[in-house]
Amino acid sequence: MIHAHDVLEIVVGLHSAQIAIWLDGGWGVDALLGEQKRAHDDLDVIISLSDGDAAIQALSRLGFAVAADERPKRFVVRDGGDRRIDCHPVTFDGEGGGVQQMTNGDSWRYPAHGFSGCGVVAGKAVRCLSPEVQLLCHHRNQPDNTDRHDMLLLAERFGQTLTEPFGS
Repeated sequence: MIHAHDVLEIVVGLHSAQIAIWLDGGWGVDALLGEQKRAHDDLDVIISLSDGDAAIQALSRLGFAVAADERPKRFVVRDGGDRRIDCHPVTFDGEGGGVQQMTNGDSWRYPAHGFSGCGVVAGKAVRCLSPEVQLLCHHRNQPDNTDRHDMLLLAERFGQTLTEPFGS
């Protein structure tokens, strides 16, 4: 499990290595909401593809080692306590958007405004994807009940309208 203090340790460790990160997924949602709403078995982060090796090195100082390296698509690091970080590397374009290569061979572009999100974890400000882009990202895959719960919370807090597969 990844707890709030773990998130902050990871954010600080990567920032100390001059690596920009944005929280995504469940912790990104909870950061936007300003409080932890559920348990998290991992931490999803977005980083620049060019920072991948430096991120692995910085995270190794916190006890993490590479569990799966599928770059440029993604990589996962894990520590002895089974804390997992799923890193989504992007290549930033001239407009500030980030392009991620997907496992099916397609690419997906995070819009530039998506990187403007700011949230709070355990009272500390963190960067995360914006609410609109969190909703957009969750439309890429078949949602499970956890995704539906998270998107409903975001929609309620930020006045978003949910469409299928989250609502009508």
